[in-house]
This record gives sequence, C-alpha cells and structure tokens, in this order.
Amino acid sequence: MRDWLLYLVIAGVLAFAVSSWWGVRRLKAKHTRSAVWEETHSPGLGRQKVAVVLNPIKARSAETRGLVESACAAAGWEPPRFFETTAEDPGFSQARAAVDSGADVVLAGGGDGTVRVVAEVLAGTGTAMGLIPLGTGNLLARNVHLEVNDLQGTVEAALFGHQRFIDTARMTVENSRTGASAQHTFLVIAGMGMDAEVVGDTLDGLKKTVGWLAYTEAWVRHLAGRRKKVSIALDDQPEQTRKIRSILFANCGLIPGGIDFIPQAMIDDGMLDVVVMSPRSAIGWLAMYTKIVLKHKKDLPVMTYYRSGKVTIQCSEPMATQVDGDPSGEATKVTVQVAPGSLLVRVKEGTEAARSAAGEAAG
Repeated sequence: MRDWLLYLVIAGVLAFAVSSWWGVRRLKAKHTRSAVWEETHSPGLGRQKVAVVLNPIKARSAETRGLVESACAAAGWEPPRFFETTAEDPGFSQARAAVDSGADVVLAGGGDGTVRVVAEVLAGTGTAMGLIPLGTGNLLARNVHLEVNDLQGTVEAALFGHQRFIDTARMTVENSRTGASAQHTFLVIAGMGMDAEVVGDTLDGLKKTVGWLAYTEAWVRHLAGRRKKVSIALDDQPEQTRKIRSILFANCGLIPGGIDFIPQAMIDDGMLDVVVMSPRSAIGWLAMYTKIVLKHKKDLPVMTYYRSGKVTIQCSEPMATQVDGDPSGEATKVTVQVAPGSLLVRVKEGTEAARSAAGEAAG
C-alpha cells in the first residue's frame, strides 16, 4: 500500500509540473475572471508619500529597500519610510504607524503573512497597498497578475501602477474546548481540515529548498486521515450535515504553479466560493486532482461547490484551520464573512504611463 501511494504521488508531481508549465502559459492570455474585475484607475497623484512594511529576514529585503529608495528619488518624491516587522509583531503596529504617517501607499514587503497583516490594517481606510512578494506562495500577487519573480517590476507597479478595489474576508475561529477565539483577515484562501493540517505540518527546511512543492510531502503523510462530521450553514439557509476531509473558503483561486484551483472565485464579486471535499480514499483525491488540473466541468460527489457571503462551520471535534497558508489554530466553530471592495490594491496596468507622469509632475 505504501509503495502504491509513493508511485501515485510521483506520478502526481510529474503531472503537476507539466500542468503548471501549461497553466502558466495559458495565463498569459486574458484571464477569464477579468470580465468581472472593475477597470483599474490611476492614483491621480503627482507626488506620493511612501511607507514600506518590510520583513527584514526575507532574502531580498535589502534589495527591496534599495529599489524603493532609488525609485522614489528618481521620481522626485521624499524618501520612503520603512517599518520592519519583528518576531513579536508581524506587521500590525508597523502598518498602523505607516497609515498614521500620512502615507499615500503602504508597500507590504514579505510573504503571504506580511501581506495579510498589512491588508487587515489597511482594509476600509482607503489607503492603497502595494505588493512586494518576497515569500514562497505570494498568493495575492499572483491573483492580481504581478510577476512574482520580477522584483523591480513589482516595485514599479506598487509605486507607479494603477489601482483597484478588491474584497477581503474575515474568519472567526472559536474552540469550545479551550475557550480560545481569534479573528483573521485573509485575501485568497482559508481552510479547515486536511488542507490546514498540511500547512501546519510542512517542513520549513524543505520549503526553503523546493518552495511550494514541499506541501506535497506533508500531503502524502496526511492522505490516510479520516473524514469528520460537521454542520455547514450558508448565509440564512438551513444547516446541512456532511462528513468532510477539508473545507476551503476562497476569495480568489489562483495558486502557485499557474493552477486556477477555483476558477469561479472572483476577487471582487462580494462572494465567497466554498469547496467541500469529502474523499474516502486516495482514488477520491486523485479524481479531485484530475478535475482541478484538467478543468473538467463534470461534478464529483466528493467535491461540492457553494457560493455565499457568510459561512458557518461547526464540529464537535477541534479541527485545524489556516488563512492564506498560515496556521490559525484549532476550532470547533468557524465563521467566515466577505467584506466587499474593502481593500485598495496597486496593480501593474498603466505602470509605464503613470511612472512617466510622476516624473513630469516632479520635474
């Protein structure tokens, strides 16, 4: 059995690599969800005050600082202010200080955790957020079509690009056994069950070596887990009871490798796309994987999709949770609600024109 699973995983990784190559090239064409997105607009500012919330332990943090300083100087703006995150504070007080400084745009330089924290502070303020992806997944950057491996390009988009409003979502996690509760803002995908177990059990050393493919190893170790009984309430509809392995709450659905995990998830439609996964065996997981990679439209009994503005999940046994790839504790009750159009984000459309206009205004 163990050898069979190993062969299955090897075949899956090879298939994923091929599909990723194919998916990245497909995404060079206009994305299907672009029809729903609003038109981007120029910030309309000649000079800008720039603040940067930066994770200093990221490999390219020093390079990021230099690029931002050089770009602001070339545009004739005042020097940017930098607020470095710490182990004790991943960016909450730093982002608040950036807003209090009067910044027109706050750049989030770090991984998905840094981006999520900065977004939580900026949501509803009208202050724009620029993305400098320095992490492994860089989920939001991928979903707004930034080139995550082009550091200079993302700096220019954050400073000189256009901007648009997107939805955010908030997940409330409650554990009746411990009495603990917490709230977390997320931007891409949160989850409960096996996906969260995999996130929490992925080896950091392997992540640094092979990047997001490290999750595959943890997925194999959790493959044989059992289904758990939960109740699901969507908006004001009656509760339904299901046995599940994992539930995902998607604000948008593009993940590393060019895979559009949940193609119908739109980042500005004011709705959550909820995916309930309930496979009994490796065959069920393989069927789901094939559907996602090959974009089959045929429904699977082990994979059910819902759309809702608010979702409540309850279970008697605590289950792991995650937000945008970060563990968020165990819960017996999870409530997820969307906040439509709450965050202003810089994107690359119009970058060159805006950069030229900024230079002319400064001159």
